[in-house]
Amino acid sequence: MKKWYRDYGLQARMVLTMLLLAGLYLIFLVVLSEYGGIGTYGLMVFAGFFLLIQFFFSDKFALWSMGGRIVSEQEEPRLHETVSRLCAIADLPKPKIAIVDSNIPNAFATGRSKDSAVVAVTTSLKQKLSQPELEAVLAHELSHVKNRDMLVITIASFLSTVAFFLVRNMLFFGMGGGNRDRDRGAGAAIIVFVISLAVWIISFLLIRALSRYREFAADRGSAVITGQPKHLASALMTISGVMERVPSRDLREVEGMNAFFIIPAISGDLIMNLFSTHPTVGARIRALEDMERKMEF
Repeated sequence: MKKWYRDYGLQARMVLTMLLLAGLYLIFLVVLSEYGGIGTYGLMVFAGFFLLIQFFFSDKFALWSMGGRIVSEQEEPRLHETVSRLCAIADLPKPKIAIVDSNIPNAFATGRSKDSAVVAVTTSLKQKLSQPELEAVLAHELSHVKNRDMLVITIASFLSTVAFFLVRNMLFFGMGGGNRDRDRGAGAAIIVFVISLAVWIISFLLIRALSRYREFAADRGSAVITGQPKHLASALMTISGVMERVPSRDLREVEGMNAFFIIPAISGDLIMNLFSTHPTVGARIRALEDMERKMEF
């Protein structure tokens, strides 16, 4: 196994983001404890159950939503051989491999652990990329598995989901019960609503930032596994160029999977980087070029 490349600046940003999330959620729990009622705790239990279902069945849901299917070694011998070789280098158990019949060149990894992971590629990706580029993309997805990104993002998003449910519950069902309860609890309800809304918005932005850092980490993992950062940079440019020619209707159909993709499928002409799950392609390529220069010495 090759020595895993450590980018301490990137790791520091990820740790800082997690600490900010932890601090935000601690404040949120204090407010709920002080002003929330029994219904609030029930809502938290419901949100926890919802996220557990998402966590344990995310791989099946992701494949189902994309129309992907698990393929055997007999069906895709070259793909299986490539993944097996990369897993040996990365010291990973071999994941299941899936193919998605799509004209959008992309790949994604899902699964709650290294032993239950699935790596999927689209038919368009196989057609558009050279073998070295395809290997670099597969190594990127395997890096997500090695870094346990599904676990990290699920944990980070737990109380954000609770806050979202609280906001929606209060908007649609009101903030109080009878007249007496309403008069007595209006102030507490407003506090919970405002704090929940703030937690939801701030955590949404922090989780997006965390997701972008994880993409940089997976890019670096790909460079370590393959030893060739330029191949992933080339693959990103190829995928990005093809994506621009894909009809907007096709992109909109898979936008819900953007957090999983190596490059998000975006139907609009402009997206604010602040809300994106991924860094810009240009930023990722510059980081890979920097790694290429460091590896030369």
